[in-house]
Amino acid sequence: MSELPQIPQPIPPADEPRETQIKRLYMRSIRRGIKEMDVILMDYADSKLREMTDGELATYDALLAENDHDLYQWITGQVETPPAFLDMISEISAHMLKDGGVLTGN
Repeated sequence: MSELPQIPQPIPPADEPRETQIKRLYMRSIRRGIKEMDVILMDYADSKLREMTDGELATYDALLAENDHDLYQWITGQVETPPAFLDMISEISAHMLKDGGVLTGN
């Protein structure tokens, strides 16, 4: 993983309504630091956010706090994914490939 400093993410309220959480995660998915991640995560979020369990939403929220360059390397298989995110990164990669996306670095 990169040693770049992380920008602190705001902590959502504990009683955040599910609909608000989904909207917040969607906005964080489409407004990333690099365009590639905007495209990858926007499509994934469009397709998957509403059907995620509360636990999956929490994992996705934590994933979005990670550095875009790290995320891109995990999704493209350039760098090993941390175990906490392995299932979700695998799902994002498979979703991207299913929709005709092209991954590099494999």
